[in-house]
Amino acid sequence: MPQPTPPSAFTPLRHPAFRLLWLANLASNTGMWVQNTGAGWLMTSLAPSPIMVSLVQAASMLPVFLLALPSGAMADIVDRRRYLIFAQAWMCAMGLLLCILTALGVLGPWGLLALTFAIGAGSAMNFPAWAATTPELVPRADLTQAIVLNGIGFNLARAVGPALGGFIIGLAGTQAAFAFNAFCFLILIVALVLWRREAPASRLPKEHFLSAMRAGVRFVGASPALRVIILRAVVFFFFGAAMWGLLPLLVREGLGLGPEAFGLLLAAMGIGAVGGGLLLPRARARLDRGGLVMAASLLASGALLLLGLAPRLALGGWAAAGLGMLLYGAAWIGAASTLQAAAQLSSPAWVRARAIGIYQLSFFGALAFGSALAGWVGTLVGVGWALWGFGACGAAAALAMRRWRLDQPGPAEVASPAMPQPEAPAAELAPLLAQDRGQVLEMVRYRIDPADRAAFLAAMADLRRARLRSGALSWRLYEDVAHPELWVEVWSVGSWTEHLRENDRLQPADHAAIARAAVLHRGETGPESARYIHQSL
Repeated sequence: MPQPTPPSAFTPLRHPAFRLLWLANLASNTGMWVQNTGAGWLMTSLAPSPIMVSLVQAASMLPVFLLALPSGAMADIVDRRRYLIFAQAWMCAMGLLLCILTALGVLGPWGLLALTFAIGAGSAMNFPAWAATTPELVPRADLTQAIVLNGIGFNLARAVGPALGGFIIGLAGTQAAFAFNAFCFLILIVALVLWRREAPASRLPKEHFLSAMRAGVRFVGASPALRVIILRAVVFFFFGAAMWGLLPLLVREGLGLGPEAFGLLLAAMGIGAVGGGLLLPRARARLDRGGLVMAASLLASGALLLLGLAPRLALGGWAAAGLGMLLYGAAWIGAASTLQAAAQLSSPAWVRARAIGIYQLSFFGALAFGSALAGWVGTLVGVGWALWGFGACGAAAALAMRRWRLDQPGPAEVASPAMPQPEAPAAELAPLLAQDRGQVLEMVRYRIDPADRAAFLAAMADLRRARLRSGALSWRLYEDVAHPELWVEVWSVGSWTEHLRENDRLQPADHAAIARAAVLHRGETGPESARYIHQSL
């Protein structure tokens, strides 16, 4: 039988809403790189010390690490389209303020860092919401390639933005670069206004901010699939971060080249990422997600080994470094897009932005720690040996991670049992429930044949995770000491409204876990369910 032709790398662009927002986001990302170039260049005249210049990049990225989870919570509990418009409007306003203060000549180095941090805070608000929006723009079959196209757009902006920023600065000054960035934000705002999002309807009030963050953390903690995705992301980005920490030293000290070469090597990485993104549909036709991430990890390790070898090649060092960066870019987009797609597919809509925020927090944390450790190791043993060490350890870790699967099996089919159904609330308690105060205790009583004990405990282990994912604050299982066939499952939620949210949050895998436990119940009727509300004395 002939093999089906892999989908085109540009297939998601056939969807009008995705195409509109992708093009606008490409313009916005280009503006951000122009702004970063202008801020770095301006700092060289305001305070030309290495530490102050390096703080510009830190000020732009630190908010993404600090605000990933709060931003994800906000993106889940408010209208996502309006939230994205607000984030872009905030960055546009800060960009205009930066432009005006620069043009007036009243901007100092600390003011530049403060406004750069403010724009970075807007980026932190934008990242989880934008990632969680992608599944709304394309069908599930096109999601992975849509994420790849987002990565391609980011790398195109990274390749074009700094060069365009240098041209604008040379032609009209840094204030013109900041004005260009603000204009690019306006383009994305217009596109978001034109997007007609169909927001999901809900009969329940919005979640509170702090409880939404706690629910997001509990969901990730009770999701084995997401924990595996985050673990594999941390391993890949931790060892891969050696390139970011050591490339400047490799160019300056190892190869004896200047900033132009540094920029060209970064451009080579962008080209490699774009090329890798275009080839990913064919790679996915041959490899599952876990195999693709492992292949990307081995490719990134090979790139680090090649970069470490470059200083030892007298005439071919520049070519080896360029090839290493091309391979690194392809590996980066292969692993990053696959892992992010897996995280999105493992997260239901109600918690998706929070889950992506926690994923991004882990990703940036691994990058920051890995980059810092690589720099420290490089000062002890040399840049080349440090790159070799991280490359070798990264390859070993990738091979060790093979048993942690990214493609999780679907829920097992279970015959429809008598599912636990609690009684309706008493009419006299309606006013109390409407106040939405006090925790709610829920319980289900089971009668289990002793021969089914092991199967029941295994089913309840899955059910525990399902309850925690859907909002439970705590969960316990008790066995009757006088009648070992009798069991009670007990869990609590924060309020009556949180209890009502449970049914909306349950996914097919969660319903399957409930069914696997219920089908083991022995009795004329199904498992007995009850609910209790806490009363303060």
